[in-house]
Parts: sequence; structure tokens; C-alpha cells
Amino acid sequence: MSIPECRQAVVFAAFAKFDHDGSGSVCASDLKASFAANIHPKVISGECSEDEAFLDFLSHFHDNNQNGRVDWNEWCDHFAEVSSRVESDLHFEQLMCQLWKL
Repeated sequence: MSIPECRQAVVFAAFAKFDHDGSGSVCASDLKASFAANIHPKVISGECSEDEAFLDFLSHFHDNNQNGRVDWNEWCDHFAEVSSRVESDLHFEQLMCQLWKL
């Protein structure tokens, strides 16, 4: 599964926001600092806390190399799956911008 070309820029922008050293991977704690858990539907409804929403989000990345970091390929794999569930390019971009405060 791949990310449509028209959506790749916002996926890259979100990743680049955290890959400060250009290593191609980001630390979970860096992601948590900018993850907008407060807009998660389950947080809004009171079903879970912001921490629980973040941990749930993080569990969707497959840490293939077991290093506790999210690398570019793991990031793309996750957002390719997310992208496949969002019909509108504009809506996908808005979701990414809201989620990552871009």
C-alpha cells in the first residue's frame, strides 16, 4: 500500500517536524509532545485519557527493528493505511494538520 502522491507532502511534513537530526527516525516522546490527543473522539467522549489515546496510536506503528523509534518506512506504512480510509484529499490533509499541529 502506498500514499497517493497528492498526500505525500503532508505526510513528509509531519515526519520532518520530528526528525530534527535527519536520521530518518523519531522518538515516541517527540511525537507525544505534538500529538493532539485532545481531538481524539474517544478522549472527547471520555472513553479514554489522552495518554491512552497516544499509546493506542503508537501501537499502530510496527516497530520492525524493535528500537523504540518510528522510522520513515514505519511512518509511511501507517499513514498509507490511514490514507486508504479517508476519501477526500483535503480531509486527509486537514486531519494531518490538526493531528500534528502543522
